[in-house]
Amino acid sequence: MAATGYVHGYSQTEAERLSDQAQTLASMLHEGVIFPTGSKVLEAGCGVGAQTQYLAYSSPEARITSVDISPESLALAQKRIKELGHGNVEFIQGDIFDLPFAEASFDHAFVCFVLEHLAEPEKALAAVRRMIKPGGTLTVIEGDHGSCYFHPETPEARAAWQCLIDSQAALGGDSLIGRRLYPLLAGAGFSEINVRPVPIYADGSLPHMADGFTLKTICAMVEGVQEQSLATGLIDEAVWRKGTADLRRTAEDDGVFCYTFFKGVARK
Repeated sequence: MAATGYVHGYSQTEAERLSDQAQTLASMLHEGVIFPTGSKVLEAGCGVGAQTQYLAYSSPEARITSVDISPESLALAQKRIKELGHGNVEFIQGDIFDLPFAEASFDHAFVCFVLEHLAEPEKALAAVRRMIKPGGTLTVIEGDHGSCYFHPETPEARAAWQCLIDSQAALGGDSLIGRRLYPLLAGAGFSEINVRPVPIYADGSLPHMADGFTLKTICAMVEGVQEQSLATGLIDEAVWRKGTADLRRTAEDDGVFCYTFFKGVARK
């Protein structure tokens, strides 16, 4: 994918975070994402293949072409899919704004956690739309960092969370993009648009969610912007330390964390 910058970076730690996130949320985010036998599916912006593995598993008879602009991410994605034994995925390096295919080459397309990193998300959706055959569909999933709430909440925890939003905005992205999916899809020319919220909830009665989502996804995501947050003066170091510790506190037995993703399905 082409972006002003990927706020989370390309480290091994980030690759592991993406895997933890995908594993924890797969049953909720991928519900109903099944493509027919023989259909050609474009995954635009596959990254390290964290979502690709679930596409390949759920639609074993579909032919999936996964594209990303980063050769390093593609190498990790290929390794992951090979180790899992999926034989229905092809990986190609390419830019979401200039995809290396003829128009109307695919029956369906899938875009997940990509638009938030792009300065021109509607333009990217229009580029993907050109790749889809008339009558084909697009499934798109994005988060919205403005949708989160948690307990216990402290001013320092909110300040640390805001650093994630501001750091992404400084790179040209929009971590609040989930609420914009409908107008973006409409503006890109799609029809039959259906967007629904997918709330994610974790508390002490759901230890697998507190670990997989609150700690390994949310807290890891925030902690990943420490360097740029401190370097750009978004937050004081003492406030940062307390804020990130307070966010981790929400994963304890009496803690709560809630966040909403948005999932859109539309037709060309």
